[in-house]
Amino acid sequence: MGVSTWQIIVILLVVLLLFGGKKIPELAQGLGKGIKNFKDAVKEGEEEKAEIKPTEKIEEAKTQNQTTTQKEKNA
Repeated sequence: MGVSTWQIIVILLVVLLLFGGKKIPELAQGLGKGIKNFKDAVKEGEEEKAEIKPTEKIEEAKTQNQTTTQKEKNA
């Protein structure tokens, strides 16, 4: 069973009554900005990964291994 046209209309009317005509565009704008910020952050993260040199990756792996070894010794 899918959602019928009447059900969608009723849901939209309830949302309009709850939030009012002025608040809905503000909510949509805030949601759009949040999505844009999320996409930008993901893109920046990918660029930072691409900028890491192979030797830096090896050094990071060594550091992680040392941290793991220290945790195992302390446990």
